[in-house]
Amino acid sequence: MTIIQNSCIVNKPIEEVYEFLQDLNNHEQLMPDNIYNWSSTKDEARFTIKNMAKLSLKISQRIENQEVVCVPLEEAPFEITLRWKTQQESSEVTKATFVIEAQLNMMMKMMAAGPLQKLADHQVARLKEILG
Repeated sequence: MTIIQNSCIVNKPIEEVYEFLQDLNNHEQLMPDNIYNWSSTKDEARFTIKNMAKLSLKISQRIENQEVVCVPLEEAPFEITLRWKTQQESSEVTKATFVIEAQLNMMMKMMAAGPLQKLADHQVARLKEILG
């Protein structure tokens, strides 16, 4: 299992950060420019990664103010789980961690690890920009 992650500190209460993350409609704002054909509901999102693949994700688990877990809705090129974890640092400060867990063989790891790390880095940076 390959685990890729990044974290950021957001100057908002944990409830506000969790509320944003638990709705997949908000995740389009976190995506990089190479994502298009986005469509979503609160629980599902479908999009295309330029020159790569179409993906469909669904929320498989929500633990209030702690974690949101997304898994593929349809068959994906490899097993993957996307996990947002929130942790209260103080009443007005939240640590948000984006974790990508992917089942990659050596060949896929060489090809996908870099882009997946860039995705994690981009999403936490955008979350910090959007929520302050």
